[in-house]
Amino acid sequence: MELKGTIKHIFDTQTVGNNNFKKREMILVTDERYPQTVKIEFIQEKTAMLDDFNPGDDVTVSINIRGREWVNPEGKTVYFTSIQGWKIVKSETGMPGEELPPPFPPENENPFLPEEENDDLPF
Repeated sequence: MELKGTIKHIFDTQTVGNNNFKKREMILVTDERYPQTVKIEFIQEKTAMLDDFNPGDDVTVSINIRGREWVNPEGKTVYFTSIQGWKIVKSETGMPGEELPPPFPPENENPFLPEEENDDLPF
């Protein structure tokens, strides 16, 4: 699966636990009509992949969705879901002059009315 968007933030690499498990997270704002802000983690040797990227870069990230179950010390079962990146490349920009539709209709426009009936009256 792939996500396309703009990097908002890249965190430092973290070492977790006693077994030298490494992870590095980034925040991606997806490139779609209703953008989503998604945290993606890169683990072990893949943490270095983020070294060549900066906030503001348009990228395509290949991901896997991972889930696991854990029983805490009180005996309660807890579920975790993570998005793991395994490849990241800079995205090609659109064709010159290509314009994406706005993410939301203008405030004074009702998207459910035919175009000729839209006006700026509040009723």
